[in-house]
Amino acid sequence: MRNLIIILGDQLNADSAAFDDFDPGLDAVVMAEVAGESTKVWSSKPRTVVFLSAMRHFREALRSRRWKVFYRELSKEGGVWQGTGRKSKVSAAESFTEALAEVMTQLKPAKWVMVDPGEWSVREEIQRSALAAAMDLELREDRHFLCSHQQFKAHTEGRKQLRMEFFYREMRQRHDVLMDQGKPAGGTWNFDGENRGSFGREGPPAHLPPRRFTPDTITQEVIAMVEERFASHPGKLAEFDWPVTPEDAEAALDDFMKLRLTAFGTWQDAMWTAEPWLFHSRLSVAMNLKLLDPRRVIAAAETEWSQGRAPLAAVEGFIRQILGWREYVRGIYWQRMPGYLGLNALGADQPLPDFYWTGDTGMACLRDALDQTLRLGYAHHIQRLMVTGLYALMFGVRPKEVHEWYLAVYVDAVEWVELPNVLGMSQYADGGLMASKPYIATGKYIQRMSNYCTGCRYDPAQSTGPAACPFTTLYWDFLLQHEPLLRRNQRMTMQVRNLTRLDETKRGLIRTQAARLRAADDSPGR
Repeated sequence: MRNLIIILGDQLNADSAAFDDFDPGLDAVVMAEVAGESTKVWSSKPRTVVFLSAMRHFREALRSRRWKVFYRELSKEGGVWQGTGRKSKVSAAESFTEALAEVMTQLKPAKWVMVDPGEWSVREEIQRSALAAAMDLELREDRHFLCSHQQFKAHTEGRKQLRMEFFYREMRQRHDVLMDQGKPAGGTWNFDGENRGSFGREGPPAHLPPRRFTPDTITQEVIAMVEERFASHPGKLAEFDWPVTPEDAEAALDDFMKLRLTAFGTWQDAMWTAEPWLFHSRLSVAMNLKLLDPRRVIAAAETEWSQGRAPLAAVEGFIRQILGWREYVRGIYWQRMPGYLGLNALGADQPLPDFYWTGDTGMACLRDALDQTLRLGYAHHIQRLMVTGLYALMFGVRPKEVHEWYLAVYVDAVEWVELPNVLGMSQYADGGLMASKPYIATGKYIQRMSNYCTGCRYDPAQSTGPAACPFTTLYWDFLLQHEPLLRRNQRMTMQVRNLTRLDETKRGLIRTQAARLRAADDSPGR
């Protein structure tokens, strides 16, 4: 064997650089499902099924080319190797390199080849394994992304502060996206001000649900295995319908472009009870597993605008999330790891409340967001940033615990994209590298952007007393705790100035109520 091509669970693109110069007569592919990927964080059932089902479908696609694929499949008790001449049962492997070692004595390749992993610890693990095995390892650039590590490094050099907006403008120009003779289409780079609509009392306008993808035989087998093997893990699978093949991903893209892109811009920040999807795309999981190329998604959205089928504000807001944020957080991740994982700029020291794993809380907004997260493996970006993330930030949860929860529960969670979004954008644990200020708000923000407060037992206008909204209490307590730090941030001037409205008695009541919220026997919903 010449090259053993190593494919990880989030590298499922047929045009991967790992397959450059692939020779079916000389090379082979190895893939492995390992228990450790579901247990290093308490991975939810929907997330585990998405990865394993997509991997097994990709395996079948490679085999249809008559390529040799060595595949380690998790079973209800251990594992099974396929492609080794016969199915051989093995015990549960906790890591990819442990699984790889099981077949290396038979394969004896001259070299390992793989695309650069998306997780820092996985890359380190494989490099150590290659060194221990005295094996030549060739890491190839991941051309799925639109900004290389070298290009991001060049962007950051000489800058005192990093801001996504300036990176985004560079990317627009470099890739000629939404440009008109060297200038931004519509005369402005960013239509964010038009992307913050709320539904009002009447609720969301009429809309069709996103296309569902009924589990096929492969996915049903994975669901059965996960239900038995990972029975104690959070999450439910009764409504599982995620795209797990490139064909499904293309259909999901077409469905979004036709049915929801037009309204996405206006309503992308809005929330509504029992409406998990609204006008969002559901495409992040397909892109993060590389079933769908981001260039294809960007081009499709741009075409909708150029053909007059979608407004520029909606298209720009959607493209900004992919060409801007998605590429930016990846750059931050690889530039700052491994130290980024341990950052805690605000000194947060509280454990994650238990109700994050159950949804059992009296706060209507958190209950709805957590219920759909555990049921579907999904919440849209404002539910993540301004509901589940906001509460954890103001509660003072240790950032690493918040990161591990997000990595565990969301089907699109891969560390390179999830970690900077959580530690930096949501929890401000990097001290302002990702976000120019902590994103904090009282319960009034949630009331304005949703109907969650209707019928909730808490009043977002109150910060103390039995009816006080925990978000509002914790907001003022957060300002009081971090006032010296926040005063130095120009973007927080107005919020910090509002502290002058609080006399010493009110400050004491807020601190007392916040302390009760953090007490284990007095958390909302306990």
